[in-house]
Amino acid sequence: RALSPRPAVAVRCQEGQLAVTVRRDLFGTGRPVRAAELSLGTASCPPLSPNPAQAFVTFVAALHECGSTLQVTPDSLIYRTTLFYKPARSGNPLIVRATPAEVPIECHYPRRSNVSSGAVHPTWAPFRSTVAAEERLRFSLRLMDEEWSRERLSNGVQLGDSLRLQADVTSQGHVPLRLFVDQCVATATPDRSSSPRYAFIDLGGCLVDGRAEDTGSAFVSPRPRPESLRFLVDAFKFAGDAGNMLYISCHLRVSPAAEAPNPWNKACSFSKASGLWAPLEGTAAICSCCDTGSCPSP
Repeated sequence: RALSPRPAVAVRCQEGQLAVTVRRDLFGTGRPVRAAELSLGTASCPPLSPNPAQAFVTFVAALHECGSTLQVTPDSLIYRTTLFYKPARSGNPLIVRATPAEVPIECHYPRRSNVSSGAVHPTWAPFRSTVAAEERLRFSLRLMDEEWSRERLSNGVQLGDSLRLQADVTSQGHVPLRLFVDQCVATATPDRSSSPRYAFIDLGGCLVDGRAEDTGSAFVSPRPRPESLRFLVDAFKFAGDAGNMLYISCHLRVSPAAEAPNPWNKACSFSKASGLWAPLEGTAAICSCCDTGSCPSP
């Protein structure tokens, strides 16, 4: 039998949901299956109201619905579910004409993303995310006004001012997520590996700029919500650099909000009062590596 040019089961992984299209001639035998014999996930979610005249049956479900499971790897959020075919018994209880089937389904979403500002000119410019890829979480990094109520419109900042930076991720349809900033690097050119180069957040979430005697750089507590993170950084420029532009790139990452902060997932500020690192969430032990520089890779 010639193979059909269209797959028997097709999956579309969207931002907050998945859509599964099942060919009624599931096994390519010319005998269509009934919509009532198909279900999605361990919760046995039914398909959309089927049209008997159509050759396909469609399921649409949020990523965390229908009994799906979530696996978190260093690089991805993986949602797993299963399409079940459970044929109805034939009229004769002594015979079987069809075999049940299961089709595993997975949707992969990258956990990590780099977001960067455009050129800061003449001094500072509003931040814009440069991430735009299908099936990705939506990360952003913005320069905020003094009340943290909106993105700052002015592009001029003087030395001695504090920059109010807010990182966010859109998590609609996913299990609740918590956002972290692993690293933020300032450079004089768009190349984030160029020199001079200053990493003011480093070691997987340590705001190292706060250790300097003349700064008040720190993460802002409490978070406005788990998928948002605010931090203050005292304005700076590169010594000996006659230019008036800076480029800032940050590496953002998410973990499930139900997962407790740990040395891999942390936001640590340096307290000059105590001379110790303090976590935005979790116990002080998760920040101990900020002093030794031996923080584990996320």
